[in-house]
Amino acid sequence: MKEYKVGVIGATGMVGQRFVSLLAEHPWFRLAAVAASARSAGMTYEQAVAGRWALEEPMPECAKGMVVYDASADIGAIADQVDFVFSAVDMKKEEIRALEEAYARHECPVVSNNSAHRWTPDVPMVVPEINPEHIRVIEAQRKRLGVKRGFIAVKSNCSLQSYVPALHPLRGFGLEQVLVCTYQAISGAGKTFETWPDMVDNVIPYIGGEEEKSEQEPLKLWGRVENGVIVNADTPSITAQCLRVPVSNGHMAAVFVRFQNKPSEEEIKALWAEFSGRPQQLALPSAPRQFLHYFEEPDRPQTRLDRMAEGGMAVCVGRLRPDTQYDYKFVCLSHNTLRGAAGGAVLLAELLCAEGYM
Repeated sequence: MKEYKVGVIGATGMVGQRFVSLLAEHPWFRLAAVAASARSAGMTYEQAVAGRWALEEPMPECAKGMVVYDASADIGAIADQVDFVFSAVDMKKEEIRALEEAYARHECPVVSNNSAHRWTPDVPMVVPEINPEHIRVIEAQRKRLGVKRGFIAVKSNCSLQSYVPALHPLRGFGLEQVLVCTYQAISGAGKTFETWPDMVDNVIPYIGGEEEKSEQEPLKLWGRVENGVIVNADTPSITAQCLRVPVSNGHMAAVFVRFQNKPSEEEIKALWAEFSGRPQQLALPSAPRQFLHYFEEPDRPQTRLDRMAEGGMAVCVGRLRPDTQYDYKFVCLSHNTLRGAAGGAVLLAELLCAEGYM
């Protein structure tokens, strides 16, 4: 695979930092540009992030001396230096939509962690193991934008990455209803315990917009490409509650499911063990070898023990058992800033490169 020069816009925030960290050792991608708001422009990356580096691993040496661009004012200069950019900007949604389209119109593909374009009908929202075929809609998007190379592709909400992968291989049994309660880490809000002391010894039963995303975005993931847009799936019916819990990293989900044709527990576990997707077929660098890890122990998965399974890119499942009101219930876990955010976007970029879209 050729080496791709990559930029990160929104590089100073927590997800942007995760992108920078992942790109420092990536076998295909070389970090070539970092950009943030106007107040950071002109500083070195080390200066811009001073006192705000939120990851456990140290800042990569290759990034420290890079001069930060203005993500909005320097689009042309950034596009001239890179093959594509990752987007993790913190702006109003309408501003993000305009900014990402501006990069695409400069013939610079955008792989976004943001939610702003998730409901744009010709923008693919992809979990690579689940709906890789949705990237075909990029050709229609390019026609709309009047470009040859540029496009926008997005990843789904971070909390979906925990439970939707476990539901996906079960859809053949006629998945009708899903109830899910998510228990989401503070890094999902871009915070640490040092910057959010109110979360210590606390649970907040509200995350703005999260329940709507959890109920609606899976239907786009399970939709189909038709006449240049993505048409949402009609089923299953999903209801969600989302809570913020005092955990640094790792989103957990308690899931309840009802089927048209109820499978056995053995059938479900076999499907989870066998499930793999396009990233595994292509042996993409960030793809976990085993996407779904099932634990037979009654007290697993646990956030602290299991969130880093396969470099934080696997999904952990456990406690499958019959339910008195639904058919089954089980628990899922994923690392929210790796599989759920920057790592999932890097995997999507790898898929787009391997399939010739870059």
